[in-house]
Amino acid sequence: MKIEQIYQFFKNPSPAYLRPELAVCYVLSVLLERESYPTGLIERLKIENPRYLLSDTVLYSALEFLESENAITAYWQKAPGRGRPRRMFRLNPQWRPRAIELANFWQNPNSLIGKQAS
Repeated sequence: MKIEQIYQFFKNPSPAYLRPELAVCYVLSVLLERESYPTGLIERLKIENPRYLLSDTVLYSALEFLESENAITAYWQKAPGRGRPRRMFRLNPQWRPRAIELANFWQNPNSLIGKQAS
């Protein structure tokens, strides 16, 4: 190892995969703004936060978790010029206050430091 490599690492860190907990917060932050589909969620993350990666496995487990909590609803949407319909997700309105709170952990990861979740 050389000193230059240390500086280079911090200038251009390797992408990190999102853990399931953070993936849930990320998905909610997007769905607070608009409906989306899985590939769209991954593409948006790559564009807006290139230092993070989201695996299909973690994304689908986050979506399944949110569906089981009745936080989101899925439906099929036919897209123009696309052969098969896309599975879209939307936030359920009654979950909006909790979604705002959890999305804040994505947008502001240090907001939990020194606090306990209730």
